[in-house]
Amino acid sequence: MDLKPLVTLLALVNPLAIVPFFIHYTQGFSVQQKRRTVLMASFSSFAVIALCALLGLQILGFFGISLASFQVGGGMLLLTSALAMLNAQPAEAKATVEEVDGGASRASIAVVPLTIPLLTGPATMSTVVIYADLAKTFWQHAALILYGVVIACATALCFTLAEPIARVLGKTGINVMTRLMGLILAALAVEVMADGLTKLFPALAA
Repeated sequence: MDLKPLVTLLALVNPLAIVPFFIHYTQGFSVQQKRRTVLMASFSSFAVIALCALLGLQILGFFGISLASFQVGGGMLLLTSALAMLNAQPAEAKATVEEVDGGASRASIAVVPLTIPLLTGPATMSTVVIYADLAKTFWQHAALILYGVVIACATALCFTLAEPIARVLGKTGINVMTRLMGLILAALAVEVMADGLTKLFPALAA
């Protein structure tokens, strides 16, 4: 079983880096409300990954976009996310002020902004689509869905233990983890872009 998609997704989603956001948005929530938010955010993260894995290629085909072009564009997006993480910023924390304020004012902020765009934004979606194309067998597709379950479980664990994690790691610890994930993600982004470029320009392979 190829674990590279799982490593990439864990680096991108990086629920540890979103713990401070979770604590901020759930201030004043009851225990039951926090538990509901954790469950909803975890399930939503899985749903986004599963939908991209199952329908992402069909959507590309509908718009007439080649996978090679999508790999180059997705790789650039991954690299941008990696550079943000190397500066100790969450990869997907690109919400606008309107998205953040609007999400925080709703009864549940689990979907917006926690799941989209903080946990599973455009970089995560494009990554899943790219790996879905590389999956040639039923079991490889099933593994990709299973990785979505792993991401959901990791998200649920980090959010459930948000306050102890924040106390133990502190801001410095979370920043170090984010930078390490960013370094791994940068290397993977270069691989994705290189593969797409060699498909678009076969002369590069020589």
